[in-house]
Amino acid sequence: MYIWYVDISLIYKTYMKYTLRQLEIFVAVSRTESVSRAAELLHLSQSATSTSLGEFERQFNLQLFDRVGKSLSINETGRQLLPRAVELLDRAKEIEAQLAGQAGFGEMNIGATLTVGNYLATLLVAKFLQQHPESRIRLQVHNTKTIVQQIANYDLDLGLIEGDCHHPDIEVQPWIADELVIFSAPHHPLAQQKNISVETLLSEPWILREKGSGTRETFDRAFQNHHAKLNIRLELEHTEAIKRAVESGLGIGCISRLALKDDFRRGSLVPLDTTNIRLNRFFYFLWHKQKYQTAGIKSFLELCREMTADHERSDQVDLPYIA
Repeated sequence: MYIWYVDISLIYKTYMKYTLRQLEIFVAVSRTESVSRAAELLHLSQSATSTSLGEFERQFNLQLFDRVGKSLSINETGRQLLPRAVELLDRAKEIEAQLAGQAGFGEMNIGATLTVGNYLATLLVAKFLQQHPESRIRLQVHNTKTIVQQIANYDLDLGLIEGDCHHPDIEVQPWIADELVIFSAPHHPLAQQKNISVETLLSEPWILREKGSGTRETFDRAFQNHHAKLNIRLELEHTEAIKRAVESGLGIGCISRLALKDDFRRGSLVPLDTTNIRLNRFFYFLWHKQKYQTAGIKSFLELCREMTADHERSDQVDLPYIA
């Protein structure tokens, strides 16, 4: 009787010519376009990162990046590999978490635009972590343009945005309707007027969100025939800063009714009667079409839909009372 002993490492070397670490380095370099920045991201030395990437390319006799000086730009071969590498790494993390006996969903990277992030996403993340305490979520809050770029670059698993997205590689699904409101301080002369015309609004100084934000995109669309006449006094990146500027009498503003819910209730700000101006939009879910959706992301999406299922508009969602 013969007993055969099999060296698993030999089988691995025979059939698997690459490692997960090599894929991880390839993805990191793709995202950062720099070996040194990828090394920092992965907590490796620059030489180890460069050597691993070089061996990966030599093993398969191909080039994944175009070298221009010290920068690396992913080429067509690399772009074809990238989504599969990201998917394999995501699946490997799920397997690792399961083998380690973790009850949660591991780490998820979620991006949200400012209105969604400050008023809905934080509540959703808190509720999700209460239900799945062993999970970990990294929530990044940026404007629409930045979130779309991060989704396209595989930096985020999911995006929650308030603007439009037309990127060919990104799946876009409507979530819930939202409405912008033109508003002022309660002592502003327009606060008492009815059916305020566009011509009257054009004579007022405006405090607006910055270009690249979903809120500014909706506003610009509503005033597309009057851009040259707009008196824009300030452009700010945060809704709270806009509210404080308007409250102090610097001008009038236009942001989501969701962000103004408590201010209108307190009377520190008031909506202006501009019923003839269309300021409707949607909040959207975004994810890369080729990125693997983990069980955690699917569960988080389900929670988002459940939270808003009984409401037609974002400001109707129950939010914690703010004194």
